[in-house]
Amino acid sequence: MRMRFRQICLGLMLGAAAVSAGAMDDLDSLLDVAQPVAAERSPYFGFVEFSAARAYESPSHWSKLRARGVLGMTGRLGDAAKWKISGRLDADMAPAVESDIYPTAVERDLRDEFMVREAYVDFAAGGLDYRVGRQHVVWGEMVGLFFADVVSARDLREFYLPEFDQMRTPQWAVRAEHFGDDWHLEALWIPVPSYDDIGKPGGEFYPFLAPAGARIAHEDKPGNRPGNMNWGLRASRLIDGWDLSAFYYRSTDITQTFYRTSDAPLVFTPRHDRIRQVGATFSKDLGSFVLKGEAVHTHGRKFNTNNPAAPYGLEASDTLDYVVGVDVPIGADWRVNAQYYGRTYYGHNDWMDWDRNEQGWTLLVNHAFTDALEAEVLMVSALNREDYMIRPKVVWQMTPVWRGIAGFDIFGGDTYGVFGRYDDKDRAYLEVRRDF
Repeated sequence: MRMRFRQICLGLMLGAAAVSAGAMDDLDSLLDVAQPVAAERSPYFGFVEFSAARAYESPSHWSKLRARGVLGMTGRLGDAAKWKISGRLDADMAPAVESDIYPTAVERDLRDEFMVREAYVDFAAGGLDYRVGRQHVVWGEMVGLFFADVVSARDLREFYLPEFDQMRTPQWAVRAEHFGDDWHLEALWIPVPSYDDIGKPGGEFYPFLAPAGARIAHEDKPGNRPGNMNWGLRASRLIDGWDLSAFYYRSTDITQTFYRTSDAPLVFTPRHDRIRQVGATFSKDLGSFVLKGEAVHTHGRKFNTNNPAAPYGLEASDTLDYVVGVDVPIGADWRVNAQYYGRTYYGHNDWMDWDRNEQGWTLLVNHAFTDALEAEVLMVSALNREDYMIRPKVVWQMTPVWRGIAGFDIFGGDTYGVFGRYDDKDRAYLEVRRDF
């Protein structure tokens, strides 16, 4: 019954998207889209997207055959408040087509899914601006990886490959903000947190490399009680062109920690620890380039270790994550972004599979051939060992509402590396999207 309901919802949403787009007007007269000179802004928005990815390492297989529909609406409650609501429905047939590759649990997880993306009300009271409901809260944003973006949960079933705005999972939150001339204060309360979606064991990008013969138990998510609520404070200020911010965030970690909950048989259980994070971000337009950076100190996380005497197979360690980057436009058609990043483990010991100071770099090169056609390559690599990801792609903005993307996701390096563990998941992909 539940599956039937979700299938009906999927059909209704995709159908509504098609109707809202005028049934796409026969592919908008074969992509020759006429734009009205002065059209009244519609309260509806969204897109329909079809994407396919083919993993070409042996055994080659489909890693994604997904249809996605997003439909949203905005409005006002008189002059005092405004609201926004949106939902997303996905249907991925790849696990069903490749049933000899993926376990049944993975097929069920990806077959179809509905998510409320945003559902909030904005209003002002007592000199503060409030946003109440399911919302995105983005405290940091760099290229290719996450650092100070600590609030949003993420859909990691495709690793870090999707666009970040689609990866992020909004939180049910109450946010209060106060804006000054060159400063901004923000308070955040999340009574019912969302957590990273890592999928099911056997999924294409499941993050935990379990020892041979080990079993992964069902994820142990925290209950909805006061002790598991999240809250944070953030302050920003503009000083001589420097955009500076600092925050404190107390939360139940969005990231899973894999506890060894049984030795015979060997069982690991994903759980979420209580953590504290203090962070800062900065950016400055220096004329010929933009300088950006982020840093986050985390207390309370535990990490898997080879020490057989460690409780639950874990060692506690504070960490410092940091990144510094530059974004450089070159002429009218080129853009280069380079970043240096790292993580320091303050509780490091020889039982861990990584160094005390892990470091890496990213490089993004983008070239626009025309207003409608551009090519881009993103490279991410560790410095401590061979461990890398390379992502070339071509983007064709066929019309203002039609977009096509074709590219490759290539991984390599150490079997236990962040990227090298997916060395056999290299894939080619194609996406077609219609906005409305």
